[in-house]
Amino acid sequence: MKFSTKTTYGLRAMIKLAKNRGEDSVSLTTIAKDEKISAKYLERLFSKLKKNGLVTAEKGAAGGYRISREADKITVFDIIKSLEGKMTPFHCLDEDGKIYCAVKCDCGVVAVLGKVQAAVNETLKNIKLSELI
Repeated sequence: MKFSTKTTYGLRAMIKLAKNRGEDSVSLTTIAKDEKISAKYLERLFSKLKKNGLVTAEKGAAGGYRISREADKITVFDIIKSLEGKMTPFHCLDEDGKIYCAVKCDCGVVAVLGKVQAAVNETLKNIKLSELI
């Protein structure tokens, strides 16, 4: 399984915000510079993170972003799902592990894929943002 740069960059940015919790908001320019990530790319990521309630935005000259809740209340799964969308690495399974096979085959692989998908998702749900700080 391979996650895109959305995941890597999004996690790095969220860690930056979590480390700054309780202080001033952090601008995208600051995150982009410190993390060596394109500000334009970060804008797209933060749009998704904000839409999914993981960050809040503050407008104005001193504006920027903050995590929306304590870092121990945000999971890596929350972040990745916000950025990547559905957490279904296998085309024949939905998010809950229900079989969706266009071929309607009985190949036996689905049981293994379901276990892998469930294990990955459960692992990501058990890692809190606070553990990455």
